[in-house]
Order: sequence, then C-alpha cells, then structure tokens
Amino acid sequence: MKVLVACEYSGRVRDAFIARGHDAISCDLLPTESPGPHYQGDGFDLMIAHPPCTYLTYAGTRHWNNPGRAELREDAASFFMRLYNAPISKVAIENPVGYMNTIFRKPNQIIHPYYFGDPMQKRTCLWLRGLPVLDYSKTIMPKPEPLYYCQGEKCKGKAINWCEGSRGNNGEPRWKARSRTFQGIADAMASQWG
Repeated sequence: MKVLVACEYSGRVRDAFIARGHDAISCDLLPTESPGPHYQGDGFDLMIAHPPCTYLTYAGTRHWNNPGRAELREDAASFFMRLYNAPISKVAIENPVGYMNTIFRKPNQIIHPYYFGDPMQKRTCLWLRGLPVLDYSKTIMPKPEPLYYCQGEKCKGKAINWCEGSRGNNGEPRWKARSRTFQGIADAMASQWG
C-alpha cells in the first residue's frame, strides 16, 4: 500500500510500514529523527496522523481559559478534522483523551503501549475511518506499575508512568518525548493495517 504518516517526526510508524514492504512516507513540520521518504501531495491509500495535542489534550485543561487559548484550541480542532476528513479511504488519527472526545465523538479505540509489548502506560485514542481497531490479544502484557509516584504540592502522589518533568527521559523537551510513538504500536499498525 501507499501510506502517508502525517504529523509524526520520529519516523517509527513510517519505518515499520517500510520494513513490511509498503511504500510509506512521512510528513511533519519538524525534521524526521529517522531519515526517510518525505512527500507533499495526494493519492494515498492510508493516512495515520498524529496532530499536535498541545491545545486538545485534557492534560492542559488548567490553561484553557488563558487569553488566546480558546482560539488556539479551535484551530487545533479544525486541523484535526481536516486530517480526519482528508480524501483518503483509510484514516487513523492518534491523540490523547481531550477536547475531540467531546466536540467530535468518542474514539474507536483507546490503547496503551503495554497492550503491544512495551512495558509502559500511556492512554492513547484512535479515531478510525475505513480501518479496524488494533488487535492486541497476542501482544498484551500485564499492566505495568508506575515508575514512581510524584511527591510535592503540585502532583500530590500522581502516578508517573513513563515521562514527567520539564525534560523527557533522554533530556529532550518533554513535549517531544511525550509525542513519540511506542514501537509496539507502530509495528501493530503496520502489520494489521498494511
């Protein structure tokens, strides 16, 4: 198949499809971490999109009433919907639980990395059009314990499952670390949707 992976800078989903013999390319505002094909245009069989969630996730709810945030949230929602309604027969949109769950519809599926063999929790929504939900019956592992519990006034014992603080696990910006697709999910997308 000819596959477009939109809004994912890591290249993991694209590379997983390429490894299985598909003609996959990525498109993002950021340069890719894994050099590979990049294209702008149409004619795709499948698009897997990872639109920025900064203004859509419930994680930032406390900022929703800050000046200008409502407009940015509506712009982000509009971009999400343009991706979902793209003239491509098979579409998957990935984003965390948030604004789209209420103004658009509930996702077709909510998954975690540990469903696909990566020992982490990170609740991820998938809105699908023309695609089945991902099957994880052969790859699910036991629900992992949190890495630790945050102590302090702001977090009050919050479970930390994989990435927290102003920097990610490798010292990179937190937003960048949190937006990276886990390899097991990328592999499942490529094997099941390819």
